[in-house]
Amino acid sequence: MVRFILLVDRFTGWIGKAFAWCILLLTFGVAYEVFVRYAMRDPTSWAFDLSYMMYGSLFMMAGAYTLARDGHVRGDVLFRLWRPKVQATVELTLYIIFFFPGILALVFAGADYASESWSYNYGTGEVSINSPANVPISQFKTVLPVAASLLLLQGIAQVCRCIVCLRTGEWPMHLEDVEELDIVLAQQHEDEMRAQEALGAGEGDK
Repeated sequence: MVRFILLVDRFTGWIGKAFAWCILLLTFGVAYEVFVRYAMRDPTSWAFDLSYMMYGSLFMMAGAYTLARDGHVRGDVLFRLWRPKVQATVELTLYIIFFFPGILALVFAGADYASESWSYNYGTGEVSINSPANVPISQFKTVLPVAASLLLLQGIAQVCRCIVCLRTGEWPMHLEDVEELDIVLAQQHEDEMRAQEALGAGEGDK
């Protein structure tokens, strides 16, 4: 079960990191649009569509990655005070009652939404109505059921994590590859203070 959790965590982590490159395309599109609009007086017809598709894809496909890293917002005023087994019981209950019904609805509704989009224009796919460039958007709407399916998979891994905690009394570790800057700086400051204390103690012994 722990191996399954780690496998799913690594898979959703890889997907999240892959789609993180969307931010570069988004930055390029917005910067290019600003330049040609105000410097060249020749705005594009595709930058707006590119911006919302890149941001939407990044936002949706990062959901499972964020869940795998325990990065979603949590109201832990009381939660953090409970024993791990109590936490796992509450989380498992909430996943079953709220998470899975909502995500399953998103998977099926999103699949219908994407299928309808691909059926436009005699099967060639839907195009954007926001610009005269006729930018295809069926692939963007397909991101919705794909992202929901990844969340469903990660949710199963989270349930397994709850079961392991109920058995052992300890939460399995989350994979960590990113730290907040303030945490890094605080850790560096703490390490420096310990080094200074150790140096001072060494000099005192002399």
